[in-house]
Amino acid sequence: MADTADRIPIAHAGRRLAAATLAAVAVLAPAVPVLAHHGWGGYDTEKTLTLTGTVDQFAFRNPHAMLNLQSDGKLWHVVLAPPARMTARGLPEGSVQAGQTVTVVGYASKSDPTELRAERITAGGKTVELR
Repeated sequence: MADTADRIPIAHAGRRLAAATLAAVAVLAPAVPVLAHHGWGGYDTEKTLTLTGTVDQFAFRNPHAMLNLQSDGKLWHVVLAPPARMTARGLPEGSVQAGQTVTVVGYASKSDPTELRAERITAGGKTVELR
């Protein structure tokens, strides 16, 4: 049996584990948003593309709202602004619904021929700047 002087008290060990965990979180936390956000580098910002079509699906969630749009015989994946920005600019949750006709103006993806990063959206007669 080990000598009691060689044992670490449980409370002390728990504090050491908590401190190590907190240190790891503090070091890694700033990297998470950088990894999660993809930026504009993957889009052809030299020319805009305008699509008008029917919303197939709409997701109003972070980090960006997104919709799938049937336009010109293609199903487009459209990346919109963060929900807070859309709400602040007058297009809150519930403003875009499946089956609705919308127009988006934005930049096509360089790597996915059916993805668009929207600069603006017109839905329900209202045009909202997303950037």
